[in-house]
Amino acid sequence: MRRAVAVRLSALLAAGALTAAAGVALSTTTASAATGGVTGYATQNGGTTGGAGGQTVRATTGTAIHQALCGRASSSTPITIQVEGTINHGNTTKVSGSSCNTAADRIELKQISNVTIVGVGNGAVFDQLGIHIREAANIVIQNVTVRNVKKSGSPTSNGGDAIGMESDVRNVWVDHVTLEASGGESEGYDGLFDMKDNTQYVTLSYSVLRNSGRGGLIGSSESDRSNGYVTFHHNLYENIDSRAPLLRGGIAHMYNNHYKRLNESGINSRAGARAKVDNNYFEDSKDVLGTFYTSEAGYWQVGGNVFDNVTWSSRSGDHNPAGPNPTSNTSVSIPYDFTLDGANCVPSVVAQTAGAGKGLKVSDGSCTPQSPDPTDPGPTDPGEPTDPGPTDPPAGANLSLGAGADGSSKASGTSYSNVIDGNTSTYWSPSGSTGSVSVKWGSATTVSKAGIRLASGSGTIGAYRLLNHDTGAVLASGSGAGTVSFSPASLKKITLEITNASGTPRIAEFETYAN
Repeated sequence: MRRAVAVRLSALLAAGALTAAAGVALSTTTASAATGGVTGYATQNGGTTGGAGGQTVRATTGTAIHQALCGRASSSTPITIQVEGTINHGNTTKVSGSSCNTAADRIELKQISNVTIVGVGNGAVFDQLGIHIREAANIVIQNVTVRNVKKSGSPTSNGGDAIGMESDVRNVWVDHVTLEASGGESEGYDGLFDMKDNTQYVTLSYSVLRNSGRGGLIGSSESDRSNGYVTFHHNLYENIDSRAPLLRGGIAHMYNNHYKRLNESGINSRAGARAKVDNNYFEDSKDVLGTFYTSEAGYWQVGGNVFDNVTWSSRSGDHNPAGPNPTSNTSVSIPYDFTLDGANCVPSVVAQTAGAGKGLKVSDGSCTPQSPDPTDPGPTDPGEPTDPGPTDPPAGANLSLGAGADGSSKASGTSYSNVIDGNTSTYWSPSGSTGSVSVKWGSATTVSKAGIRLASGSGTIGAYRLLNHDTGAVLASGSGAGTVSFSPASLKKITLEITNASGTPRIAEFETYAN
């Protein structure tokens, strides 16, 4: 059992108050979210794009955020919600609709997908109100502050987690956020960044976590080992008692983080977990890596880290620190590209880039902060979709020819099989502007490219997703027609899901290729 600890607090944030108006307004500007900059494990499993390609709206209350979610055509219609002002219990209510499942005491991202929440203007503060992600996929949260979320006392929200994820969550990118509490469990707080019950492919980048008894966890118990593939990079953990993070099972990659004043323990790898710990800077802290509060060991691969005034306690019972001279006891293969800053410059780089209100600055591995790419167009208004038109097909055989096909409700006079007949004069159309069509095989087939061909007179595809129908994983997303590449996937069925369109699309061919 975990020991009770007393958290040492820094000065609290001054409480800000902004008058928030109810309602949602369409924005004529593009969002500030730099979704093209996603990094780490959130780039895997088809990638994380949030609301890219969908409508952009502005919200100044929690109710308005929920209204934006509930006002979509479906629970998967892409949307970017620009948030400005203070979001709290007083301006957050439950909103109902077929495309949402919200609550009054938290920002609820439940049973939905393809959403970006980004702070803009003078900033967005979620005050005593947590963000809950449940049974959801392809979520981006960027440039916001979440503070003082409690599980006991008054008011309570989100089980005391600043950001919490649970129950079959996939592909979440949390970037340039500030998560903070004002104490530990005895003061009513829980974790700042928690993942449990089958949450995978998550990145936390350029963020600040501070003044909390618990930084966060991956896995709610020793038996909850279905989570993992999580990247933490260029984050500041400051004045945290423990769980920076706690990792039960699964794989995590921690690089270029600044850990400052970890009071009891830091990265707690246990229950068979494996952590790759690269070029981090640990400062004024205790037992920053190891297996703690359990007899079920975890593992780590270490390299390039700096330990500045770090103390290590003796190994005893269920307390097994990796120091005083941490060495690797496993190896972890990382599937994505990343560039390391030297550990010695991490405190400086993180101080200039991490947290909300830092201009989304990032590092390119040169120890010099960079501003985000100003050419990133961000999400587009669905009223102005772009259609690049068909492109030349890739080399190799079109695997769709000779396969099977099915899909959602189709328009009168059209057929699913028309998308796999090699004839661009025949086509399938959904019954309306949105719907899905699939190509399927009798045995697992490896696919890494797809071609979407439109017939003459077609409406324009504003947004689509390619899904591994076997697992529900998003392979790729985009707009218009043409060819798209993605990580090779072995599957029996691939689905083209049209989530936004102008007019009724006419899909002449849904081509698939091995390479």
